Amino acid sequence: MNVNNIIFVFVFSVAIAIFAINITRFFGFLKVGKKDNRTDKIILRLKRVLTIAFGQTKLLREPLAGLMHFFIFWGFVILLSAIFESISEGFSSNFSMGFLGNIYIPVVIAQEFIALLVILSVLYAILRRAITKPKRLEGHSSGEAYLILFMILFIMISMYLQNSVKMIIHPDKYSDFRLIASSLKYLFVNSEYNNILYYSFWWIHIGLVLIFLNLLPFSKHFHIITSIPNVFFARLNSYGEIRTLNLNDENLTKYGVSDIEDLTWKQLFDGYTCTECGRCTAACPANITGKLLSPREIIINIRKRLVEKAPILLSKKTSNSDDVINKQLVDSYITEEELWACTTCLACVTECPVMIEHVDHIVDMRRYLVLNESRFPKELQLAFQNLERNYNPWSFSSSSRVDWANDLDVPIASTTKDFDLLFWVGCAGAFDDRAKKISRAMVKILKKSNQKFAILGNEEKCTGDFARRSGNEYLAQMLINENITTLNRYNIRKILTICPHCFNTLKNEYPAFGGNYEVIHHSEFIATLLSTGKIKISRSLDKKTVFHDSCYLGRYNGIYDYPRRILNSVSINKIVEMKRNKDKGFCCGAGGARMFMEESTGKRINHERTDEALSLDINMIGTACPFCLTMLSDGVKDRQKNESVLVKDIAEIVADALID
Repeated sequence: MNVNNIIFVFVFSVAIAIFAINITRFFGFLKVGKKDNRTDKIILRLKRVLTIAFGQTKLLREPLAGLMHFFIFWGFVILLSAIFESISEGFSSNFSMGFLGNIYIPVVIAQEFIALLVILSVLYAILRRAITKPKRLEGHSSGEAYLILFMILFIMISMYLQNSVKMIIHPDKYSDFRLIASSLKYLFVNSEYNNILYYSFWWIHIGLVLIFLNLLPFSKHFHIITSIPNVFFARLNSYGEIRTLNLNDENLTKYGVSDIEDLTWKQLFDGYTCTECGRCTAACPANITGKLLSPREIIINIRKRLVEKAPILLSKKTSNSDDVINKQLVDSYITEEELWACTTCLACVTECPVMIEHVDHIVDMRRYLVLNESRFPKELQLAFQNLERNYNPWSFSSSSRVDWANDLDVPIASTTKDFDLLFWVGCAGAFDDRAKKISRAMVKILKKSNQKFAILGNEEKCTGDFARRSGNEYLAQMLINENITTLNRYNIRKILTICPHCFNTLKNEYPAFGGNYEVIHHSEFIATLLSTGKIKISRSLDKKTVFHDSCYLGRYNGIYDYPRRILNSVSINKIVEMKRNKDKGFCCGAGGARMFMEESTGKRINHERTDEALSLDINMIGTACPFCLTMLSDGVKDRQKNESVLVKDIAEIVADALID
């Protein structure tokens, strides 16, 4: 062992020790979080790691930036062999992976060309940040990003230079396969300082690797360590199912989340995993239209608060820390305005490449505001009161819930036994004048297809979606349990809905309370009727039509094709698409209880979506959700286009096209 080896062993040992101490410390902070079982269904979790973490499928939704990150990620994975070899040389100067024999040849070739791809990708990233300046990359950690990119660049370059000089000093049979490093050796072939140059490049290479390693826990690049585990631990159940609060737990003194100790360890781990890439915020309809909400800031602030408060909680020492203890996550770091701006559209979660669960954090903090502090937008006060008194968010008496069907001879569950399908009308379908037309159209389709169906009539109550998303878990659970009692009394097994919010709640959330039913959205139901020939329609729609995706139908439940199939069946011409469609669709602005709140900041979300539709010079906007129908109808009216552009639900369009 020479002097270089001795120095290296010391430096390496110190660097690894510091890294281990910091990693242990940061992961130790997660102890302040609540328990959350994320280790079930191991095989399914591993499959998702392969596709999302290693396959980089979410990043590739943005092709150029995705490929750039793909090459950098896989470059580092593959080049771990080169780093291992360089580190091993620090312990033994003559170490070589040549003991692998011919297997080493493809390894050497891969190292050469992957390093080049990494260099090109890093250069692209630097130029992209400096010249094109994507808006989502503005703000946080710009200097840190440049530092890390240049470190990666010089790690790659120093590897080439190190190998180039090494081939001159100690040529071996693998040198011919180092094509790029070989082309650089002519820079040093006549140098009398090759040994010095070799150790200089080697130390630069290894030094940068060790510095890079120890920077990770203190930077956004911590995700290099945490992203793969975060993908593994991401929830497997539907994002349409909100975590249930046990309201009967007498030990609970606080509901929801006000500070880091109220979050689960996984929610805290999300903070470590955020790459600060801004994809979530760039897709957020609230942020796009000028509201304060930034999903990225929500997660970043969770990490900031964790690092600030966790050491105090774990040490149980409060002296000289009153300023930290007297603050909390909600209010001190995250404002009410941010939380109430969210439409729960799931765009942030869909775009996040490391599977962070932003909406769950936001809903949990809303729960704290509502259940503990009674702090919520004033518009929700009346809506909550209506839910309690009338079982709908409007001021209509529950006894008038069936009035929309008075002239339709619709069977009601309490007076008929001969039905096998329950038509869940929903609050909008029963009380909103515009949405009533969807309900009536659906009845026409059901009768035309000879379905044995019934409605609950005045026994139906709000599913609780609005209450849950607005944080009023107590009210939501009351409605859920009462509805389940009613449904089970009639032995209901199959439910049809016209509202994606009712559909999502009945399908994904009622099972947690004992309500297990087959729930079908009317888009799937109608598409099946058409494909089986149970109803026949004419191709009578000659209007240029665009379809708007409901967030709760699309991103939450993966239903995109059925509505389009229906519209194409009835349309003379193929329907057109907005740029933001399907899982990249743009919210109408009504989700997350926003239907019952006013927008006082920035551009109205429904105007943003309406403008996108109108830019296509269309004659009709097709919808599959009563809320979307209302929001887009208002948008078209506000743009003074209601005379030339219709907004219709797919059920209305099909009902109009039915052949007698």
